[in-house]
Amino acid sequence: MIYLFHGSEVEKVRTKAFEWVAKARMKEPNLAYVRLAREELSHAALEDAALSGGLFVQRLLILIDDPFPSKRTAAEDEGSDEDATGILEEHLDQLAASDNAIVILAPKLLAAKAKKIAAKAKMTYTFDAAIPREAARGFNTNLVNALAARSREKLWLEVNQALAAGDAPEMLHGLLHWKARDLMEKGSRVWKQEESRQLSLALIKLLQDSRRGGLDLSLSLERFALSL
Repeated sequence: MIYLFHGSEVEKVRTKAFEWVAKARMKEPNLAYVRLAREELSHAALEDAALSGGLFVQRLLILIDDPFPSKRTAAEDEGSDEDATGILEEHLDQLAASDNAIVILAPKLLAAKAKKIAAKAKMTYTFDAAIPREAARGFNTNLVNALAARSREKLWLEVNQALAAGDAPEMLHGLLHWKARDLMEKGSRVWKQEESRQLSLALIKLLQDSRRGGLDLSLSLERFALSL
């Protein structure tokens, strides 16, 4: 089953999606949680997302994080990577029919795509600019700004403060990876194009290593911050 989070208020869309995920995991502690970034989307990954689960396997909660790029990357223009947008759309029926909870987090989703996915979704949550902001911790601006500024000390401090305040490490990782992709797409005086691409790949590897039983994700984020 699909749960769609979208709208023009990027910060609020991301905050509400992660809040929903956190509540779902509290409600069903045995739910296995996986976050898939755009770069991890493939036919095999989405088939696993739809079909995994059953008598001997836990039901899954899968967050598909920002699968639709605001513009095409150089790799996509060269045709070296499959189009994540097309891959996801091909599997919408399969994901909608799944017993697993599939959360699609897609800020600034084009109206046509939003309508197409909403038609398959069990629930759709829309947060547009016309909706007043709520007072909450929400989007961690200082965290993403520290990464954008390439400030090792500031980023390490922000990671620790956010963890101490109760933010989930998965949420912090999601914000950092979102910002890395944002740097790739918009460019930066601090991060060269190839450096921001390597930054994105490093964050993907960090999460994958943590899932495989490596260093705890919280500690991995601290180590990552100090490695900038």
